[in-house]
Amino acid sequence: MIKKNKLAASSIFMLSIILCISSCKNKPEKSTETTAENEIAKTVYASDVIPFFDDWKLILGDGSNVGIANKFQNKEFFYTVNDNETNWVVFKAPNAGDTHGTSNNTRTELAQIKKWYPKTANDKLTATLKVMNVSATGDARVAASHAVVVGQIHSADAHENEPLKIFYKKFPGHTKGSVFWHYEINTDGDDNSVRWDYSTAVWGNNFSVVGSTENTYPEEPEDGIKLGEEFSYEIAVKDGIMNLKFISEGHETKTFTKNLIESEYSKKSDIPEQTEKLFVPIGQDGVERKTAYAGEGCFFKLGCYNQTNGKSPDVNKNWCSGAETHDGDILKQYADGNYAEVWFKTADITVSEAAVSNEGYFTKND
Repeated sequence: MIKKNKLAASSIFMLSIILCISSCKNKPEKSTETTAENEIAKTVYASDVIPFFDDWKLILGDGSNVGIANKFQNKEFFYTVNDNETNWVVFKAPNAGDTHGTSNNTRTELAQIKKWYPKTANDKLTATLKVMNVSATGDARVAASHAVVVGQIHSADAHENEPLKIFYKKFPGHTKGSVFWHYEINTDGDDNSVRWDYSTAVWGNNFSVVGSTENTYPEEPEDGIKLGEEFSYEIAVKDGIMNLKFISEGHETKTFTKNLIESEYSKKSDIPEQTEKLFVPIGQDGVERKTAYAGEGCFFKLGCYNQTNGKSPDVNKNWCSGAETHDGDILKQYADGNYAEVWFKTADITVSEAAVSNEGYFTKND
């Protein structure tokens, strides 16, 4: 009797094993479609972090126009990261690659799809960001070397000049860099090659502070901003006046005002000393039309507009850096620090009802 019970128990145990093996063999494998869906679900897109992409088209560091970049990423130029506390949107651009429009420089940058007119504007852009890298190489005597533009106002019409560029610049070996902003004159007449910028320091130095030799740098700014240190800017244009505000913890808040519809540079005698030293010697000695940017459609830009390039300083000692480009090989440039990288935490845009389509700008430049 005992032997029969043992036999029965053994049979039941063996049957259980057979059924289990059969069940495991017949269990369907996880479909590749389901795996792909899970991967998509894990992706944090830029438009998840800063949900304002309906107002912009995205230009990448290879010169291409992505268009409206909702649910979009590109691991070479535009993606998100988490620093264990916060999600950030990364904009990255090498020293050399295909550029957008007529620029010498690469950019991964948002360009507003609507334009507005300064005289009737009531438009605003705010952003909080940190610069993570500027080019490791470049001629220190060239003012644009080791710099990146992180926000702009751009004209869509006529010369397509820029009434605002917000820069971050840090020399190699320095811990702190400078934040400054530029006003570019809206040149009177047809010859825009004589245009020039006027630079105003926010924290640290302005654009005109350069090295004495190719690899000799000026003194580090005491009140500068470190790589990886957050700062915020606010740009508001209303009734022809541009108001700027810059904020960073541990630094003095700075505000500035600039009239965009009445020029202060319409005569040769108005050219400031900074311009006399920096731009006039290379033939950029124009004057601005009296109404400045009045009557021209303007629009915001935001991102990483790398100001360092590989062109010879002999071409232009203010804008051509002679930096390392590895013949345009993007991955090699990224590997040895020859790129600009900017992370944005927050941003917001207010667009006035008077704004109109900016499609003409993209048609000309794409």
